[in-house]
Amino acid sequence: MEIKEILSKVDHTLLTTTASWEDIKLILDDAMAYHTASACIPASYVKKAADYVSGKLAICTVIGFPNGYSTTATKVFECQDAIKNGADEIDMVINLTDVKNGDYAAIEDEIRQIKAACGSHILKVIVETCQLTKEELIELCGVVTRSGADFIKTSTGFSTAGATFEDVALMAEHVGKDVQIKAAGGISSLEDAEKFISLGASRLGTSRIIKIVKHQKVEEGSY
Repeated sequence: MEIKEILSKVDHTLLTTTASWEDIKLILDDAMAYHTASACIPASYVKKAADYVSGKLAICTVIGFPNGYSTTATKVFECQDAIKNGADEIDMVINLTDVKNGDYAAIEDEIRQIKAACGSHILKVIVETCQLTKEELIELCGVVTRSGADFIKTSTGFSTAGATFEDVALMAEHVGKDVQIKAAGGISSLEDAEKFISLGASRLGTSRIIKIVKHQKVEEGSY
């Protein structure tokens, strides 16, 4: 797989709590230079980032992040505010307490409300796979499929682990045909990126791939 194809599936990400505008600007510049799918940044930077890229790059942000246990009303407001500020894509975190309580109907209802707030904008649903049993993940694949969301996403990158090959393969087996998969958290090599794509991921949440590419001696025109 060519590097440019991998890069086209990357949400170039910086969500650290201490990120300065200069840090964010570098993410945006690199994402535009390497033609990534989007840049995923904190909501507080969305308006400034959208103005900066001026339509040349999709801006992604996160809501209910990273723990997911804010109320649905709060998440809906976060989504509306982010879109008003210029976000093109929303990555939301589900309420894992609902999972542990077996209240999948509440999770589906919340995703539906946030998708309604998104309108035509892409919605990715973070299920935090490292906190789930296999049975819970399979159940959530059904929930996300029925909810109308565009993507199911493995991880926030802020919990105990990130994406695994096993989880992405399981998601690909059980998610609906109209739902795409985003693998995120701990993707640290081009080989891993290619493996996740081969298993069914069409987006990769990572900051490392561009760093790797920038430090490689790549023939001109190969990305």
